[in-house]
Amino acid sequence: MDYEYAPLRLPPNVDRLTATAQLAIQAEFAGWELARVQLFRDGTRKVLLRRRVSAAPQPGISY
Repeated sequence: MDYEYAPLRLPPNVDRLTATAQLAIQAEFAGWELARVQLFRDGTRKVLLRRRVSAAPQPGISY
């Protein structure tokens, strides 16, 4: 399978519940799935999303 990846960085002021909600919306409506999360000491989260590459265009990530 081929995947496309979308790296995101969530600032420390985004709490876990808000981050979960944002990622769930991307998963449900844009077909992204969580590949990896890194939590840094300052509270910043580095998130890597992935989805299968398909021939049909899919909506992108909204910031």
